[in-house]
Amino acid sequence: MHIEKILDVSNELFDAVNQLVPQLGRHKIAPAREELTLLVHSECSTLWIARYPDETGSIAGILTLALYRVPTGLRSIVEDVVVDQTLRRRGIAAALLRNAIAFARDAGASGVALTSNPQRRAANLLYQSLGFEPRDTNSYFYKIK
Repeated sequence: MHIEKILDVSNELFDAVNQLVPQLGRHKIAPAREELTLLVHSECSTLWIARYPDETGSIAGILTLALYRVPTGLRSIVEDVVVDQTLRRRGIAAALLRNAIAFARDAGASGVALTSNPQRRAANLLYQSLGFEPRDTNSYFYKIK
């Protein structure tokens, strides 16, 4: 397997993201090409892909890592981890997450946060197996209409 940071939006990437994002959930909508370009060129977010089985393979999964500064230090959070449903249970998500942790560590972050729907049992077990610990906190969301 091969993990790489995306630096530009190719047709291959756009097509892969359009196939993968809906696999996060029925309500998830893939970004327009312009939105994907903004993400790839963002100063605080990085988009990573996994190719399977090696660097010549197709895009099998994606992960976004956001790094941002707050008064108490550098924060990092993983978002939108998804592996193609036909290629799951091959270590692809684990490889993406290990890469994100290493990137955040090298950037100076003291940890990596993520959230996951409790119904995604396999994903939650994976996160815990990699050392992610549940936090005793409330998660809130304000929907802007």
